[in-house]
Amino acid sequence: MRKLLILSMVFIVANTYAQKKKKQQDIEAIKSMCGCYEVTFNFAETFASEKDYEFHDNYKTGGLEWVTAAEESNDKIVLQHLLIVGDTMIIKHWRQDWLYENTELYTYYKDKTWKPVTLPKEQVKGQWTQKVYQVDDEPRYEGSATWIHTDGRHYWENTADAPLPRREHTKRSDYNVMKRRNRHELTAEGWIHEQDNDKVIRESDKDVILAQEKGLNTYKKVSDEQCQVAKKWWKENEQYWADVRAVWDELFNTRKELSFKSKVEDKLLFQRLFSLGDELSSKEYNSENARQLIRKAIQPYLISDIELASK
Repeated sequence: MRKLLILSMVFIVANTYAQKKKKQQDIEAIKSMCGCYEVTFNFAETFASEKDYEFHDNYKTGGLEWVTAAEESNDKIVLQHLLIVGDTMIIKHWRQDWLYENTELYTYYKDKTWKPVTLPKEQVKGQWTQKVYQVDDEPRYEGSATWIHTDGRHYWENTADAPLPRREHTKRSDYNVMKRRNRHELTAEGWIHEQDNDKVIRESDKDVILAQEKGLNTYKKVSDEQCQVAKKWWKENEQYWADVRAVWDELFNTRKELSFKSKVEDKLLFQRLFSLGDELSSKEYNSENARQLIRKAIQPYLISDIELASK
C-alpha cells in the first residue's frame, strides 16, 4: 500500500510538472507572435457546389504591422495588432486574446449576433481560447484548442463561425456566415495564419455552403526600428483602448445574447470610437470619464431584448 501511495504521489508530481512545462511552452509560442512584421494577406476562392457560381477575384494586400502584448497575466495574453500605413499613419488593427482553460465563450450566430456558450472544464483542460476582435474591439470569433509542439513544429488550430471579413462585408450579401478553420503556426521567419474557410448561407439554423476559400497570411519578422511610429502611437493611446476593452468586458460579463446594429445615424461603431479616442487624446485623460463616454458611444448600437424578440 505504501509503495502504491508513493508511486501515485510521484505520478501526480510528474504530471503537474509536465503540465506547467507545457503551459510555459504555449505562452512562449503565443508571445513569439509579438514584434514588427512585413505582412501579406492572400485569399482565393477554391470551390463552389453550384456550377454557375461566379468566382470572385483573388484578394492580396500587405503592409507593416506591429504586434504587442497589451495585457499579460498567468492565464491571459492580449495581443494588439497595429497596421502602419505609409510612414506615419497608424490603424488600430485586429486583436487576439489568449485565455488558458477558459470555459466562457461568445459564438457567432448570424446577422451581427453572438450567443454565450459555456464549455465543460474537462473539455478545455490544457487548452487556450483565442478570442478575436474587430478594430473597435467588437467581437468576431472565438474557439478553444490545444497548442501542439511536436517534430519541431508549434501550431494551434480551431474552427469557429464568424461574420464576413472586412474585405467583403461591404461588398457582398450572398452569404452571411464565414466558418473559419484557423491555423496559427510559428515559422523560422515569424509565423503564418492559414485559413480554410466556408462561405455559408445560414437560414433558420440550416447551413448551405456557397463557396470555399483558402487564406494564407504571412508574418515575416523585421527590425523593431521599422515599427517605432506604431510603438509611439500605442504608448500615447493604450490607456484609452484599455478602457474600451473594459467597457466591452462589462457587456460580455452579462453573458446575454448580444446583437448589434451596423450603423447608427449613418456611422459605423468604429468611426465613433476612433473619433472619441482622438478627441480624448487632446485633453487631460481621465479613465472614469472616458469609460462613461465609451459606454455612451456603444449603447446605441446594441439591439435591446425587446428588439431581439421582434426580429
